[in-house]
Amino acid sequence: MASDNASQTTSAEWWRVDTAALHARKQELEVLKRRLDAEQNAVLAEINSRGVRGCSGHSTLAAMIFEDFHVTEKEANDRADRVLALHAGPSIGGDPTPPLAPLTAEAAAEGAIGGSQIDAIIRTLARIPSTVSEERVRGGEKILVDLARHAGPRQIAKAGRRLLDKLDPDGKEPRDEDPKDVRPELRFVKHRDGTLGLKGTLDLETYARLKSDLDPMAKPHKAIDGVRDSRTQDERYGDAFTDYVRLKTSSRNLPGQAGEATHILVTMSYEDLIRDIGEAHLDLVGPISATDARILACDARVRPGVLGTEGEPLDIGRSKRTVSLAQKYALTIRDGGCAFPGCDMPVPRCTAHHIVFWRHHGETKIDNLVLLCSRHHRLIHRSEWKVRIAQDGLPEFIAPAYLDPTGEPRRNTMHLRT
Repeated sequence: MASDNASQTTSAEWWRVDTAALHARKQELEVLKRRLDAEQNAVLAEINSRGVRGCSGHSTLAAMIFEDFHVTEKEANDRADRVLALHAGPSIGGDPTPPLAPLTAEAAAEGAIGGSQIDAIIRTLARIPSTVSEERVRGGEKILVDLARHAGPRQIAKAGRRLLDKLDPDGKEPRDEDPKDVRPELRFVKHRDGTLGLKGTLDLETYARLKSDLDPMAKPHKAIDGVRDSRTQDERYGDAFTDYVRLKTSSRNLPGQAGEATHILVTMSYEDLIRDIGEAHLDLVGPISATDARILACDARVRPGVLGTEGEPLDIGRSKRTVSLAQKYALTIRDGGCAFPGCDMPVPRCTAHHIVFWRHHGETKIDNLVLLCSRHHRLIHRSEWKVRIAQDGLPEFIAPAYLDPTGEPRRNTMHLRT
């Protein structure tokens, strides 16, 4: 009864409630918060299963959480990891990817456990070898979930280590003490959330050469308006590797194909090009969406090829749609970096985007160009975000209606302009 009275109390009247009722209400509210988190995770899982790109324009679930909820990148990654671990993933080969921790998801839906407890459980489950039977894995998960109902993440992690010792008593195989004869290997992999990646083993010399090349490129960029580089070390190296590959494809001093610098060929039918639907074919990768083809078309090192109804090549597009050096300087002065609201990515990490697409006869001139980092470049192509140049000559953005029904223009205030 005291708890019922407390639930009807306004914030200004809590001084009237006895201590026991205050404790009861805080516990009730914690359960409610956890249930709401679980419900939101289920919604995010459904968006993920339908395809984050198609639903929001973002490349990953974490990217959508980061942009839409205005949280730190760490929190966005943690929340995305929970969603992917607690719920079935996108269908691969006709069957949904099974969740890593289904029993944990049930306890979370009850409101019995929260974020840090969930994280401790899924970290343990992710380390269980694939050779362990599903029955033993679920038995181990039940032990951790039961403990989590009345214990914190530290105790769960400790119990998790004991569980791993039991399920995998031999632990990891000892490392080779003599790595001199390591054979380099490289695999292209597709992750459960649909993102692509690399997995490889390098010999000592190649590792040292690559790291020495990437280290200077992966340093945190200078603070802008007192705001420090928000990227993690892994993200900085990811950006550095992306730039490293781009430098390779544009360098005239490195091996190319048929005597010219490396280009990537994207082909699609004329009808799909005009209607903005269907698929294109990316050289060395395979089928990609028409949207992805439009994004790649902004890159001067990607050569578009248009096919007729019989598959005959109608046009192999020119690659001379690049922004001139003078225009790049002008964009640097005007935008100062990625122009998307709230983004602190500096100029070297950005490319010039045609507001009216180049293939729609958009001109390569300052009032049709805007600097965007790769993340927001893709977002503009894949979502309902709009960008335009205002009357004062500066870029401004309009958010999708589901984020801001007012349609109020937004600008980036992260960069100093001179």
